[in-house]
Amino acid sequence: MKCLLLFLLSLTPSALLADETLYRLINERLSLMEQVAAHKWINGQAITAPEREVFVISKAVDDGLRYGITSKSSRAFFSAQIEAAKDIQQCWFDRWATGVEPESAEDLVVAIRPQLIALGSEITAQLANNTNDLETFNRFFSKDLAIDCLSTGARRNIFNALESITTYPDRYTQVIESRRLRVGTTGDYAPFSYTGDELTFTGIDIDLASNLANSLDVELILIKTSWPTLMKDLESGLFDVAMSGVSIIAAREQHAYFSEPYHVGGKSPITLCSRVDEFASLETIDQPGVRVIVNPGGTNERFIDGALKRATKILHQDNRTIFNEIINGSADLMITDLIEVRLQANNNPELCGSMPGRTLTYQEKGYMMPKDQSLLLAVNQWLEVVRSQNMLERTFELHLEQHLH
Repeated sequence: MKCLLLFLLSLTPSALLADETLYRLINERLSLMEQVAAHKWINGQAITAPEREVFVISKAVDDGLRYGITSKSSRAFFSAQIEAAKDIQQCWFDRWATGVEPESAEDLVVAIRPQLIALGSEITAQLANNTNDLETFNRFFSKDLAIDCLSTGARRNIFNALESITTYPDRYTQVIESRRLRVGTTGDYAPFSYTGDELTFTGIDIDLASNLANSLDVELILIKTSWPTLMKDLESGLFDVAMSGVSIIAAREQHAYFSEPYHVGGKSPITLCSRVDEFASLETIDQPGVRVIVNPGGTNERFIDGALKRATKILHQDNRTIFNEIINGSADLMITDLIEVRLQANNNPELCGSMPGRTLTYQEKGYMMPKDQSLLLAVNQWLEVVRSQNMLERTFELHLEQHLH
């Protein structure tokens, strides 16, 4: 069995049919149940673990949304896997009660569960492409690949659950029927989105995301993304809407829809107050030896790559600490959105905008989402309501006042 599994694992993904990849992963996951049972037997633990089952199914549902898999069918499939897993464990318990007991087992938390979680995510990634070939499925659970203690009934239930896998017709339907709005946010761009501990987020767009979720009568789930991975994360289905002070640019519009603009601004430089006269124009900034610091992957880097030819670019990964680099002398200036220049200049008395009230570009910000007309319509309708009720203006004022005092 192990030799055949190793052979299958050695094949490249393109050499395996989608069904074969999925069935191999299911087989591999259930094959770990003997070790799970051994750990529980040796440590006197019960087979059934309700809290763990809730976690596994919840994660499966969340993972499934990345691929448009309906919550109901994700839940049903992983429930069938859990029941099969418990049957296998009970079978081993029954054998050990009247026979030779296991002497050792891998640690469940440290060694086995990480494998189970990884395999669960891989399985989910394959579910939407499954064509439900019963002959191929049976081949992966018979002869050399048979799993000891896996009953015929449990195997049949897994295949039936596979046949029941369905996907949402569009992203808007997914949000409404799953009752989950997944918002991608960077957490490094005050006053739009900020986090200090990677767990809690604050900002203009966080408040507005909560309002959007309430208007749709769904749960808000904040997903951490980054500027370098923003488009990749959107295209991979990691979130439904990006709300993080995202600028509307043509390169992004090729792959995504944007809501109507909710903020207008542009790029402007910020430096030490004692040096503002040195950097009062783009010409004086773009000189040899001038160190311009920037966070990677966003429109700040895109702008300086296009506008500066002689100045030195310094990449700084964490936008939350980037202004300290100017204060401590590691960089000369940064070019960023005017709203951030205003905020940082008020928070740091050492810093000033070197082009007060002026911008080097015209820039609109919007909420970015997949190319789904229904979702775009819903977001724009909501945005029109919050604008008409002055909620948009009040949210900006609230957060700017908090940061400016």
